[in-house]
Amino acid sequence: MLDPLAALTDAFTSFLFGKVETTRLPVRTSTGQAQAVYLPTAAPGLGDSGVIIGREVYSGKGYIYDPFQLYGQQLPAPHWLVLGESGNGKSALEKTYVLRQLRFRDRQVVVLDAQGEDGVGEWNLIAEQLGITPIRLDPTAALNGGIRLNPLDPSITTTGQLALLRTIIEVAMGRGLDERSGFALKVAHSTVLGEFGDGGDDSGAPRQPVLTDIVEQLRHPEAEAAEAMNVDIDDVRAWGLDVALVLDRLVDGDLRGMFDGPTTAGIDLDAPLIVFDLSHIDRNSIAMPILMAIVGVWLEHTWIRPDRKKRIFLVEEAWHIINSPFVAQLFQRLLKFGRRLGLSFVAVVHHLSDVVDGAAAREAAAILKMASTRTIYAQKADEARATGQVLGLPRWAVEIIPTLTPGIAVWDVNGNVQVVKHLITEAERPLVYTDRAMTEASEVSASSALPTDEARALEAAADAEAEQRAEALALARQLQGESSETVA
Repeated sequence: MLDPLAALTDAFTSFLFGKVETTRLPVRTSTGQAQAVYLPTAAPGLGDSGVIIGREVYSGKGYIYDPFQLYGQQLPAPHWLVLGESGNGKSALEKTYVLRQLRFRDRQVVVLDAQGEDGVGEWNLIAEQLGITPIRLDPTAALNGGIRLNPLDPSITTTGQLALLRTIIEVAMGRGLDERSGFALKVAHSTVLGEFGDGGDDSGAPRQPVLTDIVEQLRHPEAEAAEAMNVDIDDVRAWGLDVALVLDRLVDGDLRGMFDGPTTAGIDLDAPLIVFDLSHIDRNSIAMPILMAIVGVWLEHTWIRPDRKKRIFLVEEAWHIINSPFVAQLFQRLLKFGRRLGLSFVAVVHHLSDVVDGAAAREAAAILKMASTRTIYAQKADEARATGQVLGLPRWAVEIIPTLTPGIAVWDVNGNVQVVKHLITEAERPLVYTDRAMTEASEVSASSALPTDEARALEAAADAEAEQRAEALALARQLQGESSETVA
């Protein structure tokens, strides 16, 4: 007990200054115990309007993403880059994203389907379920009534036609056109358009100009063109010889049938989903980037219109576009032009090193800069570091990428970085995990083939494992931060 004087002093002090807290001894504890003192926090999401992707791994919140809703507020551009090694769920994400976007009435999607087995593309089943026939481009079937796309289609502007012809030739030659060859091509193109400017030939029968006409003019140039430049006609013919030989491959070589005739009638550009099936084209052949260039330019002038619709252009094996400087330049213009008309370009690439170290490094960097959304699935540690350096990802995201399980990815939406688990509904599962998709997502799709209860148990176990890894990484970062503060 306090003595009377001390008690009187304490009472007088409390009356004047209020109750004085007693002094407590310091408590020593561990980080794991002390973390309960701090309330759980989570970064803000992207809003509640748009397409649901799944849920955030750290907070458990639903993750909703829509470039058309976010454009102008949180996104400077609506374009999207998807990266990751095979077997981690890129294909499932693409398909469910498109199916969910198509629930909106004002959405249209074009898919360049470059993968497939059993003679059909990977998107064939989804197209069938929606009552849509894929546009199958096949050099073996083109001569027997198959689909053709005409680079000289009258719906494409004169400037667009000439740019497309130059791109086709430059991709096939592997180098740019010199001034003389470019002049010979320009003269041939101008002459052909002059002959078919009224939509018909000398007999009056309507016909689109085709590549055969360009090849013929290159072999037999008009004398007027040579006289206009004060050069000999034989020189003009020599300048266009290499160009004629390249185009002849599309007319009468191994690529004939797809581009050397009028555009096939009946292609429904008003359908909600348009699938170009490129699975019959050798992915490593020169035909793939040429075909993508022709499809891209043709869509630019026929599909994209100022009708207030929101359009999505999804390209698988997009390295064929980004890795070619000539094709990349065409698509770079398309992306800039389409942004004003509501176009979201989605490029799917396995490795970023496939494009940033190629011949089109400058063009690739420009396209990557326009992709404000980046989704990165699991990659090896060295690839993850290279990807993080190019895309400017935070260090914690780079560290976690090699540990990601299938279906979980790092999402970077203009600097808002989250770890997101993609969720698939029971209705979507049979459309997403087809036999062809299993070759890419073997681990995920194998669980879908199991009975429902077992599949769900495996999914719950995968979730728990991912959360444990995330917590462990967060704890490691916290300890690292505390140790650095102690040293300081």
